[in-house]
Amino acid sequence: MRVAYLGPPGTFSEEAVSRCPALAGAERQPFPSFADAYEAALSGQVDVALLPVENSIEGAVGATLDLLVHRPGLRIRQELVLPVEQHLLVRVGADLASIRRVLSHPQALGQCSAFLRQRLPAIPTEPTLSTADAARRVAEEPGLAAVGGRGAAERYGLAILAPSIQDAAENATRFLLLSREDGKATGRDRTSIAFTLDRDRPGGLYEVIAEFATRRINLSRIESRPTKTAVGHYVFFLDFEGHRAEPECADALAGVRRQVHMMLLLGSYPRA
Repeated sequence: MRVAYLGPPGTFSEEAVSRCPALAGAERQPFPSFADAYEAALSGQVDVALLPVENSIEGAVGATLDLLVHRPGLRIRQELVLPVEQHLLVRVGADLASIRRVLSHPQALGQCSAFLRQRLPAIPTEPTLSTADAARRVAEEPGLAAVGGRGAAERYGLAILAPSIQDAAENATRFLLLSREDGKATGRDRTSIAFTLDRDRPGGLYEVIAEFATRRINLSRIESRPTKTAVGHYVFFLDFEGHRAEPECADALAGVRRQVHMMLLLGSYPRA
């Protein structure tokens, strides 16, 4: 199996690949962006892609949600929750006073906003394609620091100047394993959908939720993203417990289709 993930090596995405039992022995192919990894799986260049979708501090990873809706064709086959510890990484011998700029992926910078605001208040931050890309640049240029994981520090020979700088101790990121087919029913599953509503019909979202409430199906997540077509137009993402093949879940999905303008089944898969 060939798996695409956000590279270069040393990212949390690579760590997630290592911790996913379904990817044991898989050939790893790093890509410079979520979109590149997704497109590689969509085109068949690789078999699957592993992408982050949600962080316990920063919330949804909008880039992944947008790909699922605007580039349909992949389904969620499995989910993985990875504990995440962010560290302040510097060249060996550097201290806080020597830092002129802090680099990292926007998600990582957001997860550590309190530390950066309190300990490095006048130091500008710079977004990079990944935490490992930030670490690589720090190793090459004095005066920089990176926010990243221990794996990135070890790979690029950096020192951990400040450990565990994330805003909450229980920081975790949920990853999705994406492929052409979703997962088989296990009895402990989750299903994800995306849908849009007719804007001129009041109560549309309430009616969608009622399809699950009346069948006593538990919703585990609901949120919205802009459709990118006009202000005030949204795509709703909804996760519920159960597999699409189970009769009650199938009935609920049929009911949702009757209530919405458009619905995408993103996949049914074992819960983490």
